[in-house]
Formats: sequence, structure tokens, C-alpha cells
Amino acid sequence: MDLSGSSLNRSQSLASGLEKTSHTWNKPAHSQSSSTLSSRHSRQVRHFETTIFLLNQTLNFSSHFPQIIKDWEVIDDLQVEMQGAGDDPQDRTAPGICEGYLLKRRKWPLKGWHKRYFVLEGGILRYSKNQQDVARGRVQGSLDVSLAVISINKKSNRIDLDAGDILYHMKAKSHELFYIWVTKLQAHRLFLHTLSLPTAAEQAQRNGDLISHLDSLAHFILCLFYLYLVADFLCSFLFLFLRCQPEAVRRSSQGPPSVADSAAEYFDASDDILWGSSSEVSDESGLSDGSTTNSEPEEGHSGYTSISDQSLNPLVCFFTGKDLARVSMPAVLNEPINLLQRLCEELEYSELLDTANNTSDPYQRMVYIAAFAISGYSTATFRNRYKPVNPILGETYECIREDRGFRLISEQVCHHPPISACHADSENFSFWQDQRWKNKFWGKSLEILPTGMVNVTLPRYGDHYEWNKVVTCIHNVFSQQRYLEHYGEVIIKNLKSNICTCKITFVKSRYWGSETNKNEVQGVVLDQSGSAIHRFGGLWHEGIFCDTLPTPKCIWKPNPQPKDYLLYYGFSSFAMELNELPSDLKPLLPPTDTRLRPDQRMLEDGRVDEADIKKDKIEEMQRERRKELAKRGEEHVPRFFKRSKDSSGRDVWLTNGTYWKLRENPGFANLENLTLW
Repeated sequence: MDLSGSSLNRSQSLASGLEKTSHTWNKPAHSQSSSTLSSRHSRQVRHFETTIFLLNQTLNFSSHFPQIIKDWEVIDDLQVEMQGAGDDPQDRTAPGICEGYLLKRRKWPLKGWHKRYFVLEGGILRYSKNQQDVARGRVQGSLDVSLAVISINKKSNRIDLDAGDILYHMKAKSHELFYIWVTKLQAHRLFLHTLSLPTAAEQAQRNGDLISHLDSLAHFILCLFYLYLVADFLCSFLFLFLRCQPEAVRRSSQGPPSVADSAAEYFDASDDILWGSSSEVSDESGLSDGSTTNSEPEEGHSGYTSISDQSLNPLVCFFTGKDLARVSMPAVLNEPINLLQRLCEELEYSELLDTANNTSDPYQRMVYIAAFAISGYSTATFRNRYKPVNPILGETYECIREDRGFRLISEQVCHHPPISACHADSENFSFWQDQRWKNKFWGKSLEILPTGMVNVTLPRYGDHYEWNKVVTCIHNVFSQQRYLEHYGEVIIKNLKSNICTCKITFVKSRYWGSETNKNEVQGVVLDQSGSAIHRFGGLWHEGIFCDTLPTPKCIWKPNPQPKDYLLYYGFSSFAMELNELPSDLKPLLPPTDTRLRPDQRMLEDGRVDEADIKKDKIEEMQRERRKELAKRGEEHVPRFFKRSKDSSGRDVWLTNGTYWKLRENPGFANLENLTLW
């Protein structure tokens, strides 16, 4: 049936279709003359339904999903099949074709609907973008309706088909169209079912088996529920017991800070992690971004690999018996890379910015900018066990990469909330950002929500690109099977020209789906009218492909990891090189540079206990500096960055342009510097 026009010549009449299947909309009441087996079957089904109802009431499911329970119903063909069992399947005629436009919900993030052309033929539902694609055989998806559970919502004209590994959410624009499609779906499913109906003896045997299975399943579910209650009680008791135990004294004789100090001062810790709440911290922030690099060191670099092997289980060491509401992170949970250095890691694939600055087409330039934005997440797969060291207020980091043509300076500019700022310059681009993080802890997973914008300018064309970062989630945080994913949308705008914009979607993996969409990313470059000019996609840990360029090609892929990278915190060669401290460089650095921080060096050398003690002393020195400033009524003033406003009126931290000048003349050794450690 062609629902897009008036032609009905491809199928049986609508009236005939409705006469055959419309009685399934309202299930007939049970006959008073049912057999003993049918009555027993009905009682068992009601017993099973009662069990499920009690469980739902106990777990308060209905309070969470009142609208779903009220408006949705599942189409059940069991009664129809039972009534039609005496008919000869050979006498039943196949339902006609049904086709037309429906609205289909987007696969991710299940927001919004798009128009698709559906064709139902022989029990198989296929869909394409339009009728022309169907005629050419271009099918975007197909589903066997005989294997699907059909759920409908008459109020919103919704139809959901769940075939296990395939799930379609569809919506009709009118109730009449909705009624036709539901009727036809039932007709096709019923026809396929009746082709394989069993004999009366076989059906009786199946009913007996069903009774037995339902009864066993009801008891099994009740047993699982009681086990759940017992396990929940034991876990709660164990958690409270561990929290009440005195903490083993393994710190220095100085002891932990007072409660008043803890409340006022930020540690290298998740001080403000609240169960099921949001707070501004920077502990896990480094897990949200990163990059990979070449397996072989580049010319002029030594392939720095002095980082100590590590094989501890830090989460077990740390969380046992600790109060997560306010706690100072031990060094064993850190990787020997500072958060200021992690900002620099986002420039590992700076050659994408070089390419963008040398690309004349503005739409193609946007593709390379988008690839650069994606590349910053590429090492997250190997960096989900540890967090970067949190910088002390006033701590700095510089990176000069003559082989890549850029130099970068970063500084910890704020303490409450913690904010890290960086700025990099090159002949082909300028790059800057200031990042702060919020987190939400959900019991088994930790969501990291970065705020602040990333900025890139290209001098050749005067472009100024700005974009946000997506959510990073660490799943199974207390398990060895934990993994990390990014999800959300990145919007890239050119503040100097509105000729095009870009939208990048980091797809959230489905718990019930396959591994095919894990780490998936999709992007589109749009012109002023909203039309797609370029489309690209791939996996953020494997590479991005664009097939709409003049020559379709892979525009970015991560470099291979170095040998034994898993033994060294999952670091890439580029990450290892961030800690290099050649003898000729050390005298040129300010004493606040991360590479001179002693606890981080101890951690890198594998001296974890020494690093822990030193970290406590560094944090105590930070508290003392804060108290001294408070006594004088002063606040810390960043040395190399200044607070400003961006085009949207947001607070941002921009370079004041003094670092490289002071480094050259008179040199930091000739200046008064902060003493951080």
C-alpha cells in the first residue's frame, strides 16, 4: 500500500486488511468455555503477572515511569494465534505491501526525528531516506517484524519495534496513518506466525511447558529479588563499617591538615566529590583529553623512557576506608604528568592546524580544524587508570618544539575553582584555552564535564575558531574492567566568518548494542543555509575518514604507541617527551616549572612513598602562602596570564605576552620567583 499517494494497486484493499487484523487491537475476553488446560494456563499467567506487579511495586518502578506505564501498550498476538490454529495456513493470503513516509527517531542521542521512507513486504520492514532510494535498492536498515516486540502509544502515534539487537522508534503524522501501519505490522507478523502453527497436540504440550516455565520463572525472580535485598544490606553495612575504621597512619609526622584547613584549601584531590552530585574539581580532568604519537622518537629528541614500571591497583589502596566526601588523593593514583602538560598534549597533532592554514577552501579548512579537535581525545583509551598531577597555584610549564614549529606556556591561574590556562604560538596558528572541570559521580561511573572554550586562529585567512569539549565518562570505576568513553556534541564556529559551521557528535555507546559503535564519532560541515558540504566520521581512537573531499581520504589517524606503553601509564612517545629536562634547558626555566617539581619526579622514578610525603609538604606550603596573602588582604595574581572577557561575555584567561620576553631578558634566574616546593 502506497501511503504517500492515493494509489492502492500494490496491495489488497485497506478495508480487507483492517477486517483481518483490527480485532487484535482490543484483546477478546477469555471464553467461559475454556478448557481446563486453558484455565490453568490463565491462572498461571495471572500468578506470574501478579509476581511481577509486586516486584514492580516493591522496587517502585511505577513511580519512575508513570507516563510510560499509562500510555504505552504491547501488542500481543497470542490470542489471535490460538484462535487461528484450526485454520489451514495454506488458505491464508499474504498481506499486501505497505509503504510510505514516517518519522524515525535518530539513533543517537535519541533526540529529534527525521523523515524516512518505510516499506513493509513479506514480513520485512525496510527503510531509506526517500522513495527513490528504495527504488534503487539503497536500504539503510531492515527488520523482521515476526521477531520483534511491537509497542504502541496511541496518544502520540508512536510505534516501537524491538528485535533485540535492532530497535526502531517510529511516529506517524496522523492517527489514521498510525492505525494503518499498526494494522499492517500485525497482519504481516500474524501471517508469518500462522505459517508455522503447531498441531493441537503440539500446542497442548507447549502450553504445559509454558505453565511450568512461568511458574519456575516467577519463583526464580522472587529468589533473585531476595538475594538483591540481602546483598544490598551487606554492601551498605560493609561500606559503613569501612568508613568507621581509623585510617592507617602512613603520612609524615606532620599529620593531615585540620578540618578548617581542608574546607578552605584545595588539595591534589577530589575534595568535593559528592555522591550523585556535581562539584567543581580538577582531579579527573586530565582523563578527558590526550593524544598519541610516533612510536619512534623524532630527530632531536631522545625518546625519553625513564618512567618507572608500575603495577599497583591504586583504587583498592585508596578507596578502602576513606571518606569520599573530602579526601586528599595519594600519589599512587597519579601519573607522572601534570595537568598543565596534559593541555600541551592536545597539540600532538598540530600538523592538522598547519594543513588548515595552508588550505584555501574554507569548508575544507573546517574539516581539518574538526579533525584536530577530535585528535585531542585519542589516548584516552590507554589513560583510564590514573589521573594527572594537579598543579599548584602559580605552577607553570613551557614546551618548545622546534620540530613541530610551536612553543607553549601554561599556568595554574586560579585555585577556587581550579583553572589551568595555556597559550601556544606558531607561524601557522595560535592556540589557547583555559579549562575547568565539574564532575558527577553516579556510584559506578564518573562523568567529567569540562567548561571553557578552545580557541585557534589561522593568520593566513584571519579565521578564529572556537569550540567546546564533550563529556568524558569513566565506567566501572571500582573495577579492573573499567573503560572510558566520550559523548556529546562539539560545535565549531568561525568567529570571523559565518560562511560555515561544524557539528561533531561523539556517539554514546549502547549497553544493549554491539561493539560496532563504540568510540564512534560523526561530523558534518554546514554552510550558511544549513546544507551539508562535507561529512566525515570514524573512531576517535583509530582515525577519521572524509569521503566528500575532492579526493576521499583518511584525514587523521593516531600514531602507533611505543613498545611496552601499558607498563608506562599508557604514555605515548609525545607524552614521555613532555618530561624531558636536558642539562642546557634547566637553567632557562623558572623554578615554578612542572619539570622541577620534586614529588612528580619521585613518582616518575617509582619512589611512590617518598612522592606521597613530598606532596603533603608541597600542599602545606600552598596553604601557608594562602594564609599569608589573606592576612595582608591580597589575592594571588597570575604571572603570565590575565583575566578578560570573550565575545560572548564569558570570563577567560589570556596570555599577557611576558613569558618569552622575561625568559630571554633578563632571564628567570635574575628575577624574583615564587617558591612552590
